[in-house]
Amino acid sequence: SDHRVIAIDLLGYGGSDKPDSDYSMETQAKLVAEVLAQLDVSAAVLVGHSMGGKVVTSVAEQSPELVSGVVILDSGPDNSKGGVSGSAKAARTPMLGQALWRLSPDFMVRRNLAQGFAPDFNVPDKFIENVRAMTYSAFVESGREGEDYTERESLPDRLARVGKPLLVIFGAEDQLFEARDSISAYAAIPGVKTQLITGSGHSPQVEAPAETAESILAFTYGLASARASDVARARARAREQA
Repeated sequence: SDHRVIAIDLLGYGGSDKPDSDYSMETQAKLVAEVLAQLDVSAAVLVGHSMGGKVVTSVAEQSPELVSGVVILDSGPDNSKGGVSGSAKAARTPMLGQALWRLSPDFMVRRNLAQGFAPDFNVPDKFIENVRAMTYSAFVESGREGEDYTERESLPDRLARVGKPLLVIFGAEDQLFEARDSISAYAAIPGVKTQLITGSGHSPQVEAPAETAESILAFTYGLASARASDVARARARAREQA
């Protein structure tokens, strides 16, 4: 209620276009920056989940003037900390993957999606519907491009160089990435704030929405307070000089 919140369907997801190629994190970030510019948004706190964490990192790299802070939700710091397994991984294999994508029944899609949550979490039906609405190209190419992005340079290294205020949240029961090892990788970034949400898996914004929102709100209020203090100090210096 206290913030303007903009939710963007990334290229290949939701209601956005689903072309056959060009799913690089840089392209995704460029499109996000164009949306923010079109909506006259500046100094935004960018929140990205999983692959979205890579996208918002790339936005901060390419368009730092649009970013006041970054929130990363369960984005693996690099390609060594985990990833999808089983038939979800097999789905990226040429020929076999296309067959699996077309023929997989709902129970198999649900089983693969379960990796994105804590064990025994009941995967909502809408996530199966979202997968069905995707194209095979969007699924495969966005995954490959995301891995290529962190293969070239890890997220902690990129975010440390960008130097924006940073909050990193992981679900303690993340089944895709080892949460504590991942948090440790980010912990070396100067000034970073980190949080483990107990009882949550890879998607705390779905599994523990109130706690996740509370953490993000506290982060944004902290940024606003810091900006207000900076403005007050600048005005005080101006008065002294006058």
